[in-house]
Amino acid sequence: MTMTDALADLSAQGVSIWLDDISRERLITGNLKELISSKHVVGVTSNPTIFQKALEEGHVYDEQLHELNIREIDLDAAVRLITSYDIRWACDVLHQTYDSSRGQDGRVSIEVDPRIAHQTERTIAEAKALWWLVDRPNVMIKIPATLAGLPAITAATAPGISVNVTLIFGIDRYRKVMDAYLTGLERARTAGIDLSSIRSVASFFVSRVDTEIDKRLDKIGTDAAKAVRGKAGIANARLAYEAFEQTFAGDRWESLKADGAHVQRPLWASTGVKDPAYEDTMYVKQLVAPNTVNTMPEATLNAVADHGVITGPTANTGYDEARGVFADLSGLGIEIDEVTEVLETEGVQKFMDSWSVLLEGVQRSLDAEAAQ
Repeated sequence: MTMTDALADLSAQGVSIWLDDISRERLITGNLKELISSKHVVGVTSNPTIFQKALEEGHVYDEQLHELNIREIDLDAAVRLITSYDIRWACDVLHQTYDSSRGQDGRVSIEVDPRIAHQTERTIAEAKALWWLVDRPNVMIKIPATLAGLPAITAATAPGISVNVTLIFGIDRYRKVMDAYLTGLERARTAGIDLSSIRSVASFFVSRVDTEIDKRLDKIGTDAAKAVRGKAGIANARLAYEAFEQTFAGDRWESLKADGAHVQRPLWASTGVKDPAYEDTMYVKQLVAPNTVNTMPEATLNAVADHGVITGPTANTGYDEARGVFADLSGLGIEIDEVTEVLETEGVQKFMDSWSVLLEGVQRSLDAEAAQ
């Protein structure tokens, strides 16, 4: 096999390959362009942690920080101007992909401030502001799938904003996310907006489910517990795909589809393997299905390119087996609903912590500039 065969096979199965990383270094060096041409990358996702790490490395942001300091821009605005600059640039790099895929791919995502994850009206306002600030048709605004985020998804979709719903862990919440999207489309149609211009993905997190459940299984330590290690993340994602198939069928969806609407594709997030005991491509090759996105950290992307084997669809099957995994976990005292609630709380907090570190880092840089 050549380096790109597995990635080409994955793309041929209807899986869009997105890179779960962005930095100005990638943009300046042309690395993102190279990944597009050689590794079948057709989109990019970002999050507060990714930006925090990018700002900590090297000096590629120094010139912009210097200019922001001269203009006496406040801290929150400075962070938004820095991050939106990278997102706009990446959108331009991917614009040809956006055109050739008729808007399905070539997408770049930017997240609303995670500190407002539980504030609906502020989330809506920031989603609109980011859409305006980046000002590219291929940007996606990331809104968390918190209870407060659900009406924000609808309110952002209604005026034609393309939304990437993030931090989805459980099936029940995922169903509510899809319903929020469909309601947004219905409102957009009533307002006379071209539904074909709206795209959305729903970021369903995978490896974090295994990390949390495996930790609990290891404490139990029995043979029955060991037998279900590493199975929950993929089982959960497969049941999410089943829910996707059920939602985007029937009269409600067919009516929207007839008016040009597109499905909200499941996006497999957190697909880097955390446990070295597991195969490093497992969250890619076991989650293959049409109309999906897999956003991969570069290490996972390279692993699939180097030794991944794509045998065909794997996510749109085994639903009863997946339910069996959760029956086994329940028998061991582990309830998936409680686990996903914990993961959502932790996920929001992790992004809030990264955002705080990002703010602190930018403030230090601005202070250093001012002292020169």
